[in-house]
Amino acid sequence: MDININRRSFLRGAGVAMALPLMESLTSPALAAAAKGKPVKRFVCLSNNYGVYQKAFFPDVNQPGAKYEMPETLKSLEKHRKDVTLFQNLDHGFTGGHQGVPVFLSGVRPILAHNYAEGNISLDQKLAEHHGAATRFPSMTLGVRERNLLSFTRTGVQVPNMDMRAAYKAMFFEDTPQKKTSEAERFKRQNSILDVVMDQAKSLNGQLGKNDQRKLEEYFDSVRTLEKKIKQQEPWLERPKPKAPVSEPKPGNGTAEQLKAMIEIIALAIQTDSTRAITCTSGFSNGDFGLNGGYHGFSHHGERPEPVAALKKIEGFQVSMMSYLVDLLKAQDDPINGGTLLDHTSVLYGCGMATGGHSTRNLPLVLAGGGFKHGEHKVYPGPHLKDLKSSDRLVSQEKRLAEGVSEVPAANLLLSILQNSGLEIDRFGSSTGTLTGLEWS
Repeated sequence: MDININRRSFLRGAGVAMALPLMESLTSPALAAAAKGKPVKRFVCLSNNYGVYQKAFFPDVNQPGAKYEMPETLKSLEKHRKDVTLFQNLDHGFTGGHQGVPVFLSGVRPILAHNYAEGNISLDQKLAEHHGAATRFPSMTLGVRERNLLSFTRTGVQVPNMDMRAAYKAMFFEDTPQKKTSEAERFKRQNSILDVVMDQAKSLNGQLGKNDQRKLEEYFDSVRTLEKKIKQQEPWLERPKPKAPVSEPKPGNGTAEQLKAMIEIIALAIQTDSTRAITCTSGFSNGDFGLNGGYHGFSHHGERPEPVAALKKIEGFQVSMMSYLVDLLKAQDDPINGGTLLDHTSVLYGCGMATGGHSTRNLPLVLAGGGFKHGEHKVYPGPHLKDLKSSDRLVSQEKRLAEGVSEVPAANLLLSILQNSGLEIDRFGSSTGTLTGLEWS
């Protein structure tokens, strides 16, 4: 599946049904004026479920700032050095191995969600609520040879993921009249059920104690959230979908081909303004990249040369696909905001589990685009570093990782991304504030 998204070829292939927000000549003056005051922002997260081989991922901890040597796994980002920021010593402050994977975009473990006002809602779903019905899909949760475990609603529901063909069809295949009628009837039926449920629940309220009344109010919030989503989705039933500027991706290819095709679909989703919040988790299948084995097995490498080499190959390709997405977004004009799509799209690569050895310390994190001021390797205070003597501060990366929880929550980065996206909030998940030293224009 080849793609060339320079502006002219895109518009020629798209036809008159291209999504209106990205057609300069068809954008309303009101929308254009609004965009000048408050840019339209997008977010993409690329992840995996096994972490990374950290020795090939992180720059030398003693090379903060702009003059750092690009690590082996990140070499494909060298050409985008001025458009990316690397972070070190950020995590969510708990242990748990694989249990860290679904915590990545919230900083909140699902079992502790009841302690937070918004539960364990993930960053992408928070953005989906913020953008509402502005796009056909409030968010897209994607997976390539792996389940996407990142996306959670405020009610704690994990958002199911789509593969590349399902995503392509959802974006570009027009529903039949029968399916549209069926969907309209489903919306009507759901609203009727919700009306009944709310009436019955309200009749119970006076019979309950204070704790149960609080739980019931949380239930009401969940119902109201669902009602809002239904109302947002209904108008899109009769709006035409964009015409596909590229052919449907073929199934059955290797991981490399599938992930590349998915990256192109992500670029098209941003380009057609089909959604403004995307997560994508990628995996690996035996035989891909000329490797024999499984991702999980490789991740428990024990410093053995063969699995380490396999991880470098797999993770290096994942990062190269981030670089490819940056290429695609950088090459496309942004008619809503001006500049390029990359200028207003934050692309985050990272994982909730730091390494295959089940560590959740020092999460691998790289951010590109979005209007942030990039170009540096940012090293935050390491675990218990403030307690060390000044003569001991230049310690090895391995020692820092072994000493415990990072002083700066990774959720502070998530809050910075949300504020940069236009949300007027001062807390998100387990954050304590925005990320010091990360600025945006």
